[in-house]
Amino acid sequence: MPDDAPNSWESRADAYSFYGFTDLPTIHDRGAVVLTHGKGPYVFDVHGRKYLDANSGLWNMVAGFDHRGLAEAAKAQYDRFPGYHAFFGRMADTTVMLSEKLIEISPYESGKVFYTNSGSEANDTLVKMLWFLSGAEGKPDRRKILTRKNGYHGVTVVAASMTGKPYNEVFGLPLEGFIHLTCPHYWREGEDGESEEAFTARMARELEATIKKEGADTIAAFVAEPVMGAGGVIPPSKGYFQAVQPILKKHGIPLIADEVICGFGRTGEIWGCQTYDFMPDAIIASKALTAGYFPMGAVILSPDLADRLQQATEEIEEFPHGFTGSGHPVGSAIALKAIEVILNEGLLDNVRKLTPRFEAGLAEIAKNPNIGEARGKGLMGALEAVKDKATKTPFDGDLSVSERIANTCTDHGLICRPLGQSIVLCPPFIMTDAQMDEMFEKLDAALKKVFSEVA
Repeated sequence: MPDDAPNSWESRADAYSFYGFTDLPTIHDRGAVVLTHGKGPYVFDVHGRKYLDANSGLWNMVAGFDHRGLAEAAKAQYDRFPGYHAFFGRMADTTVMLSEKLIEISPYESGKVFYTNSGSEANDTLVKMLWFLSGAEGKPDRRKILTRKNGYHGVTVVAASMTGKPYNEVFGLPLEGFIHLTCPHYWREGEDGESEEAFTARMARELEATIKKEGADTIAAFVAEPVMGAGGVIPPSKGYFQAVQPILKKHGIPLIADEVICGFGRTGEIWGCQTYDFMPDAIIASKALTAGYFPMGAVILSPDLADRLQQATEEIEEFPHGFTGSGHPVGSAIALKAIEVILNEGLLDNVRKLTPRFEAGLAEIAKNPNIGEARGKGLMGALEAVKDKATKTPFDGDLSVSERIANTCTDHGLICRPLGQSIVLCPPFIMTDAQMDEMFEKLDAALKKVFSEVA
């Protein structure tokens, strides 16, 4: 039960905070968890309780919560040059260096980078770039955006329209022209007797049919996460991107990789598109870009898209879009350090080292009769709860099974995320073997307790 005293942290949070993406019955029954600090992969609340954060904050705190090098990079930049913008042909030297570094580690030989403050803004910016380009190239009707059901691309109006989640209906979204194709989740969407290869072929046929129906000359892009993150950690079916990319190329439709979650090592490679062996026309980045130490996003443009946008911009003398915090010098300094930490200080190596242990832990828990599927890639995974494993029948929604599991995990000192009827794990890249074992032990205990109550 929450501390209901008028001056308690929980009461103060409830009195003055308007919650987003928060299960309000949980807040009513338990109160908010108010945190004070972190150490390694752990966070601590105002009562001194310690939690292993198996969600890396929100997918982003990959270097943990007290990385000295990242904090020192921020402090040094604040002392030297604490803030600026990237308008009017002016930007910080750290921003220039970050652009160089992002192109260097990208799949592209050259290209350009545009900065935002979040992944949502980066997706929003990408769509505006494409709409601008369509008009400049004499194809003003080329405005439709293809994404997938269960895909998540952010919360701004355009990014929410790209997001294939039904909760956006409360805002009257999506906007017209945002089309959501079938989620490439073979376990849930595959038909009886359909092989995974046949399922992938069906997804490709659906894409081709949608392009034919809508008209290729009306479609600005196909935007996809390499692994769907907030949709419940859903890897694509076998050969998915190899099936869809030739169709898109045939019709001249750009393929955009939303790497907000997958980028910078989460799947075991720097980029998720490298993990799944496809070449996008642009990459959307955020979250681990700064290891969560600064709000920042980026649109990384391929050479072709960068050149076309540059030409179109020169014709009207400017690209009329940007944010006050775009290319912030402190964010850029932190991002440069975060990339160094991930690539050169062992974090990406640790993701690769821990992945077999992580996969084994998921597989062991999946033996539970109420876990229908264990899925994931690299250090991102999900366990889907079911009432009946053989038929894949979910629990009744009124039971709020995933929320109950997450709340019980919190009671055991573990933070994980409920998504639909799944529990999602995306631990920090700094995890040790012992901490990985601790994570699964606490999760297993929570699952057994909840399933004993509802199954």
